Amino acid sequence: MIKGIIFDYGGTLDTRGNHWGKVLWHAYERQQIPVTEEQFREAYVYAERTLGRNPIILPTYTFKKLLDVKLRLEMEYLFTKGYWTIDKNTYTKMELALLDDLYGQVRQTVAYSREILLQLKERYPMVLVSNFYGNIEVVLQEFHLEGMFQKIIESAVVGIRKPDARIFQLGVDALGFAADEVLVVGDSMSKDIMPAKEIGCKTAWYKGEGWTDKQEDESVPDVVITDLQDLLSYTR
Repeated sequence: MIKGIIFDYGGTLDTRGNHWGKVLWHAYERQQIPVTEEQFREAYVYAERTLGRNPIILPTYTFKKLLDVKLRLEMEYLFTKGYWTIDKNTYTKMELALLDDLYGQVRQTVAYSREILLQLKERYPMVLVSNFYGNIEVVLQEFHLEGMFQKIIESAVVGIRKPDARIFQLGVDALGFAADEVLVVGDSMSKDIMPAKEIGCKTAWYKGEGWTDKQEDESVPDVVITDLQDLLSYTR
């Protein structure tokens, strides 16, 4: 019997289960940025590692500002490597086009997720457990998700990052239930589902487009969902 729910944020509530790297790449495709996927992947990894090593994202940053920083890091990498030769005006124009494209998409996705969360909130206490940069509270306010979760556990604040199962234990403790009474919902098999299973939680894997073509073992989670609204029938 499920008494409480733990949600992941990035890749779960903002991209319909799709890996953020793929979401970004498809925006590059839509905006016809003339680089290969392999070149983009290099830039994506560089940007993520740079953000992971350096306190670039401030606690006051909105998601739009965060996304702007990520895109600038990626595009500067592509430019520096000589993968993309353009003038400054074109660079600025394309960066803004990418930002508007992605931010508009995220706003729509989170608005949809919010409707599902509101229905679940009527029946279950919910906690957010996320690997994030220290600004998740601002992001939740930006997308009108403030007050949705009774506790927010953010890696940059608590000093524990997924896939360390201890971060999910903090979520279980915050709910005050036994682990097997808590459902963990996330898009990553390795960072969400496996560590949550390790401490005895029930799990719902939000299956979307992955970063690689690796086929995950769908027998590991208790349920596989392809739309957040699938949780409404599963948790009844």
